[in-house]
Amino acid sequence: MFHPRLPRPPRYSRRWVRGDVTSGLTVAAYLIPQVMAYGALAGVAPVAGLWAIAPAMVAYALLGSSRLLSVGPESTTALMTAAAVAPLADGDPSRHAALAATLAVGVGVFAVAAGFARLGVIAHLLSRPILVGYLAGVAIIMVVGQLEKVTGVPVDGDSLYGELHSFATSLHHLHGKTLAVSAASLALLVALHRWTPRLPSPLIVITIATVAVWAFGLDEHGVRVVGHVDAGLPHLALPTGSDLVDLAPSALGVLFVGFADNMLTARAFSGRDSHQINANRELFALGAANLGAGVGQGFPVSSSGSRTALAASSGARTQLYSLVALGAVVLVLAFGRPALAMFPMATLGAIIIFAATRLIDVAGFRRLASFRRSELALALTAAVGVLVFDILYGVLVAIAVSLLDLLARVARPHDAVLGQVPGLDGMHDVDDYPNARTVPGLFAYRYDSPLFFANAENFRRRALAALDACSEDVDWFVLNMEAIVEVDITALDALEDVRAEVTRRGIAFGLAHAKHDLLDDLTAYGLTAKIQPEMIFPTMRAATAAHHLRLGPAHP
Repeated sequence: MFHPRLPRPPRYSRRWVRGDVTSGLTVAAYLIPQVMAYGALAGVAPVAGLWAIAPAMVAYALLGSSRLLSVGPESTTALMTAAAVAPLADGDPSRHAALAATLAVGVGVFAVAAGFARLGVIAHLLSRPILVGYLAGVAIIMVVGQLEKVTGVPVDGDSLYGELHSFATSLHHLHGKTLAVSAASLALLVALHRWTPRLPSPLIVITIATVAVWAFGLDEHGVRVVGHVDAGLPHLALPTGSDLVDLAPSALGVLFVGFADNMLTARAFSGRDSHQINANRELFALGAANLGAGVGQGFPVSSSGSRTALAASSGARTQLYSLVALGAVVLVLAFGRPALAMFPMATLGAIIIFAATRLIDVAGFRRLASFRRSELALALTAAVGVLVFDILYGVLVAIAVSLLDLLARVARPHDAVLGQVPGLDGMHDVDDYPNARTVPGLFAYRYDSPLFFANAENFRRRALAALDACSEDVDWFVLNMEAIVEVDITALDALEDVRAEVTRRGIAFGLAHAKHDLLDDLTAYGLTAKIQPEMIFPTMRAATAAHHLRLGPAHP
């Protein structure tokens, strides 16, 4: 019997076996060189990327709610790992690897805790413009981080600017053969992706590059290779408490970005067979995957959009394809280590640069610019935040910009004076219809936002200003509360100020379209006791009818 929090797996059909097996082998061919590159990007041994996928794939296959999502090392979280761990490792490779594993455990602990707290809603905090800009900034950092691998130029520096400055001042160390390998690898990746997108282009490119290294002895002429790959399983270890505390802020940042990426990718592919994605289950699955990766001496994992798309296009139907891919990886680790050792680092760097270029959504920037310039400004702000403040602080900048944009929108919402339009039922914004006419003596006002501390003063000022601008005699002021679905104490103070000022002018104050829950809040505050019961209306139609009835038959 399944735990109620876990997804019930689909009833498996034999017709799906071929698609899942084929997809698993295809994804494995793509995955092996890709995740080794991401291991190097994270600052650990490239083979650590392969070890990190084993527990991640198993955990997600058992706990995840998506049938197609490919979970494992991913470029953004790998880069965030390097940024978080490098300052603490102080150049010690073994310390760097231990801290990367500790970071994965921290991400896992926070993810599981967030799942129990049902915090899946955090996936929605990053708006589309922020994600577009954020990923563009990440892509630039990824490219700069690979300059040493693809050119042979020694690069040092603790920031993006520092690395660029170091690269520019050390260009005289450019290694021609390294540059040739990386340039040829990148060109072949682009060509294969364009002309044969269904083929595992990273595997093809890394195979050709490895054969070239072996055939021409390039490793003896300065072209760096992965080197010796240890046999056997990685040493299992638990992190120390002090390291977990030091890496806690970074773990939260990695979790936020990784989980947002998981949800976006999972939802993008969920419509293919109409299965539902459960955000809280995704937190549990991501947490279990990272806990496994950390204990197995890997580094933080999330999801891969490219591998997920490849699985979908290859006919995958369930997470069985992930287990097939894992089996293929284990076989390669068991019997293919000599080939892995000859992988040129220049080609792994080219694979990362290729992945980075695909993170820059040029069409997305164009769409934002054509829709609204402020949306483009948000995207550019997020990109600059990542580049200026580094990737971990860039996450916080992106969240802050998203929330500030939300507050700015609801702090200055649309408002309307309502009138009647010939031929249309109900009451409408008089600015939208040239032939709209206000009801004589009835001033109907609508404020199109929930009321809270950020817009309370804006509401008070604009409501009274609209009344002041009315040139007709007014005996009723009716506030249409259709869009006001939530209030706080600051907003209620402002609403009381409006009521008191309207009443002071000798105008009756009323409400329309107030939800029952909202009326309970108004009653608890004491506002409804100051409004005549007959001035609280279920609809604006009822308010208009009551006003006509009060004036009598001479005013139809």
